[in-house]
Amino acid sequence: MDRAVILLSGGMDSTTLLHYTKKRLKVSSVYALSFIYGQKHSRELEMARWQARFAGVTDYREIDISFFGDLTAGASALTDVSMDVPDLADLDENQRRQPPTYVPNRNLVFLSLAAGYAETISAQDIFYGAQAHDKYGYWDCTADFLDRINAVLSLNRESNVIVHAPFMRKRKAEVLKIGMELGVDYSHTWTCYRGGKVACGTCPSCVERAAAFEEVALADPLG
Repeated sequence: MDRAVILLSGGMDSTTLLHYTKKRLKVSSVYALSFIYGQKHSRELEMARWQARFAGVTDYREIDISFFGDLTAGASALTDVSMDVPDLADLDENQRRQPPTYVPNRNLVFLSLAAGYAETISAQDIFYGAQAHDKYGYWDCTADFLDRINAVLSLNRESNVIVHAPFMRKRKAEVLKIGMELGVDYSHTWTCYRGGKVACGTCPSCVERAAAFEEVALADPLG
């Protein structure tokens, strides 16, 4: 595998995946894509830029599809300024199956654009950081989703682009252990859905991050 496209958000999973593809899979040329999709804050993007520089990717691009935030306003707490990001503790079991922080079809849109880019640069492989969430879930981070998007991409008569999600069946602590082995600097990642100067510690993403660091008996460098 001499070149690959990776979706890089700047969060724990995609950052770990970036270093995993470079160091563990030995991909010589990594092309990283981040997306401005109308999200409420840009903290993750700041981290994505840093990690892309640190990892020495072949090319890093931020794709502006901010109109997507308008399209999904009213359906996601990550893109609708009038919707509050909930605490994980306030979500019942049914809501945790697909929380208000879900952005409709976001991964499908991102991967479609990545597939077009991969085909253009003659890269056969795309990586995204779908991870088996410990306490909540999204349908576009499942094995069924991965299998079916690859089935669609296989219809291409000329270019065989394949989407990979190596962490799909791994818990957050398992991903963190891989990252620590690879020397990932987690002080330059951002997880909090609320995007303040300091992580809130109570949103769904923050709770999972804190639990992962606690499980591996390490202090989170973001406090």
